[in-house]
Amino acid sequence: MSAAGQAAVFGQPIAHSKSPALHRAAYAELGIDLGYRAIEAGASEAPRLARMLRDEPGWRGASVTMPLKQALVPLMDSVSERVARLGVLNTIVASGHPGSVRLHGENTDVDGIVRALGDAGATSVRSVAILGAGGTASAATAALHLLGAQQLDFVVRDASRAADVLAFAAAGRCRAEAIDARTAGGRMHRYDAVISTLPPHAADGMVDALGLDGLAPGTPLLDVAYDPWPSALAAAWSAAGGSVVGGLSMLVHQAVGQVRLFTGITGADWPHVTNVMCDAVGLPHPNR
Repeated sequence: MSAAGQAAVFGQPIAHSKSPALHRAAYAELGIDLGYRAIEAGASEAPRLARMLRDEPGWRGASVTMPLKQALVPLMDSVSERVARLGVLNTIVASGHPGSVRLHGENTDVDGIVRALGDAGATSVRSVAILGAGGTASAATAALHLLGAQQLDFVVRDASRAADVLAFAAAGRCRAEAIDARTAGGRMHRYDAVISTLPPHAADGMVDALGLDGLAPGTPLLDVAYDPWPSALAAAWSAAGGSVVGGLSMLVHQAVGQVRLFTGITGADWPHVTNVMCDAVGLPHPNR
């Protein structure tokens, strides 16, 4: 083992997180002595977390989930171009020595979404519905830009909450609209894929309104929520003949990017490491 250090996942609630299992499996496979734990913290605790990363020895970085993805951005010394555009991060990389530690913000959620959709066979898309309009919806929009999307429908209860993601989509030259679930149900036959960026149970009340009667067989759904699983939306989607990929797939793929950043390793057999991480959470291998 080598390169002792520590990392963690920050968020609230965090007890359900699979990130510790994923990261520990990866570091064991890579022969890296890097501890990883879950730390419960809300948005108001962002300054304390940033100080901890700077002041305590051995920190290599942190995974960041809700509600801290936006709160930690202004506390970084630098951010990637992607984070600057999205306004949200999911990864902090710590470098330097105590007294001179620098924190860099990155977002690997975008890559996780691209690869998770690829697991469902969606390697290019034109028209997609996104349930929700928060930070993960922004990451989904960036991912869909990479996959060639031309039309994005943001399915929300309050259209005013979608202003930021609508502007972000337009900046990427996508046509975008905020619609309700019933309208999305009427357009279901048009979508090449649907992404739910909502937290657990938040999409349950949309299932009836979405209808799914017009769902084309095999249409992919990526539901980023993974506990409990299957979600009500995922179960209804599968029953209607659609293809479902769960949030664990996205979580694995984005975590691979974090492992690269925390360890600095570039020459590993990353498909094999990905499979090892899948084994740690009981997920089928995406790499055969």
